[in-house]
Amino acid sequence: MNRQRLVILALIALAVGAFFLSGAHELLTLDALKAEQVRFQTWLAEDPLTVIGGFFALYVAMAALSLPGATLLTLLGGALFGLGLGLVIISFASALGASLAFLIARTLARTPLERRFSRQLDSINRGIEREGAFYLFTLRLIPLFPFFVINLVMGLTRMRLRTFYWVSQLGMLPGTAVFVNAGRELGTLESLGGILSPGLLVSFALIGVFPWLARWGVEIAKRRRIARQYDKPRHYDYDIVVIGAGSAGLVASYIGAAVKAKVALVERDKMGGDCLNTGCVPSKALIRSARLAQDMREAKRFGLSVAEPEVDFPAVMGHVHRAIEEVEPHDSPERYRGLGVEVVHGDAWLQTPWEVRVGERVLTTRHVIVATGARPRVPELPGLEDSDVLTSDNLWQLESLPERLVVLGGGPIGCELGQSFARLGSRVTLVEMGSQLLPREDRDIAEAVETRLEAESVRLALGARAVRVEPGPSHGDSGRVLVIERDGPQGVETERLVFDRLLVAVGRVANVSGFGLEGLGVLPRANGTIDVDGTLRSLHPNIWACGDVAGPFQLTHASAHQAWHATVNALFGEFKRFTVDYRNLPAVTFCDPEVARVGLNEREAAAQGVEVEVTRYAFSELDRAIADQHTEGFIKVLTVPGKDRILGASIVGHGAGELLGEYTLAMTHGIGLNKLLGTIHPYPTFSEAAKASAGVWKNAHKPERLLGWLARYFAWRRRSAHSSATTKTSAAATSSATSSATRSETHARSLDQ
Repeated sequence: MNRQRLVILALIALAVGAFFLSGAHELLTLDALKAEQVRFQTWLAEDPLTVIGGFFALYVAMAALSLPGATLLTLLGGALFGLGLGLVIISFASALGASLAFLIARTLARTPLERRFSRQLDSINRGIEREGAFYLFTLRLIPLFPFFVINLVMGLTRMRLRTFYWVSQLGMLPGTAVFVNAGRELGTLESLGGILSPGLLVSFALIGVFPWLARWGVEIAKRRRIARQYDKPRHYDYDIVVIGAGSAGLVASYIGAAVKAKVALVERDKMGGDCLNTGCVPSKALIRSARLAQDMREAKRFGLSVAEPEVDFPAVMGHVHRAIEEVEPHDSPERYRGLGVEVVHGDAWLQTPWEVRVGERVLTTRHVIVATGARPRVPELPGLEDSDVLTSDNLWQLESLPERLVVLGGGPIGCELGQSFARLGSRVTLVEMGSQLLPREDRDIAEAVETRLEAESVRLALGARAVRVEPGPSHGDSGRVLVIERDGPQGVETERLVFDRLLVAVGRVANVSGFGLEGLGVLPRANGTIDVDGTLRSLHPNIWACGDVAGPFQLTHASAHQAWHATVNALFGEFKRFTVDYRNLPAVTFCDPEVARVGLNEREAAAQGVEVEVTRYAFSELDRAIADQHTEGFIKVLTVPGKDRILGASIVGHGAGELLGEYTLAMTHGIGLNKLLGTIHPYPTFSEAAKASAGVWKNAHKPERLLGWLARYFAWRRRSAHSSATTKTSAAATSSATSSATRSETHARSLDQ
């Protein structure tokens, strides 16, 4: 930090210190005002410029330095100056003070605050890009954040000072008027009975309802601004038009029809989207066949003799397609028409925010929900265009098993499909740019997967960059070559991987173009997804997005979760809008061993600076896992240090996805490990692992002092019992001896007689 910044910072610190040390904050009370009101009014009448100027300067300083008490000072201004003069003074003072705070943040704290509040700042920057000055006006009119926070954060943006000033002055004016009027009423208060005066009651009522009224006004202003740009229909054919019949679109349509809204669902291809046709359903069917093949190879562990499985690959793919066909009726047009949804086949095009053209037909609607999904990402790699590349979309048309398969990408899709093809008989090489598979998971979780894949002869090329694709190594070889580079001890090392087929699994790209969003000004974020707020609303108040096209999680259940929010917010947002909560969103990678997680893992906790306590339970300790020979893997639970509140759970092992549900339920409803431990689980099952992990945590937090006292207590009980027993034994022995002597004497007498 340079000398000029240090001087400014020192002056600010001195001013703040002087404010509190002088006791000025204690004078800003209604009692103090009432005590000095007569003298103050006399002073105001005698020297109005000094009084008004002093109050103005004090207000500017407090706002500029972000000192507490601006709201109270606004009330005091209304009490001292009345509504008219008070509103003028405070309106200009607050805008000027906010602008100074804006400049202070921009001058002194841009770099550190950008690091500290990067996530919040990113959200505000996106809002400014979407709506410009209107975004700041909305924040001023509806105080989602304290005003001093808005002042500081806006200083970190690229907004011009002049724009910030006039928008702040205008945006804060209605709220300032409400509070100044309330202060004016308080200034006339002579006794507690005056609290029930109509004027004061109305003033406080306005404070309570103003945010709601302001929000309503902003919504109307947004709609009118958009309506001026387009020809808004006088009536609507539908309440909602959903574009895309994948997981998100189907759920949105279902919910809309369930609450009796009129819904149209537009799809240009097959109903069910990626999940049914190219994703979840076919991949899990393939994984099942591959797992059965591996079980046959490992049957000797259970005392069974089974030959190496003979893989009929066309029959395997037949099983995959039958699974799709059996699930297909759940997502069929017939089913949704029966639910009351109008299914329209064709390409959708947004002419205006309220008009969707499908062929020659135009559908008018109050709201549009965009659920267009995503497609596999294919990198720009030299030579790749000459290869018949496989992706998760076209993989299911394979008719023969590739002998040499290279999988580019070590994320969930790459791991699942790479392992499956290896189990079916392909020689698989898995190429991952990062230092581990499953880059979002903890290192120990990834290691468990890597160990298993290598044991099944999957070759791993970690930390490898794909450079280009070349023709085969020899004449007549139908294969091609993927050239990769890695950083080695001697510098960059180059390797050539020969393949018959190349499967690209490096992520997915949201489908944001081709249906008119660009023409409406709805632009994508840097990551390619549609720019929506936390309620899934776009730049236009009546256009929403959910599922893969909105991100950030490209998971079927995440799409359904978002679809509920988008639909409910669209239909009932005038009354209440819900922000999507992703904190307890589970995710599963269906390789073997499975990887499942909900909440934080250690990697994310460290990145976010969250302190956690880690409890670990190995499946090798679980009786059912031992019996089934599924002992690899473990459960890792993250909790608040010293408490049983669950922050996250990661599982790697057999059936991890099924076990995760209990932790997800616990986190969603605030159930801690103590209650999991107190829940009866059937024996012997894998579900006992949840209770066992809670037991490990409880054992680490057992009350050592209390247990020490209990040990002493039980020892005393044992000693007490021993003493009592000794006393009873002695008494019994004495009694026995006496009885014996008596019997002997009686016997002697009888002999004498």
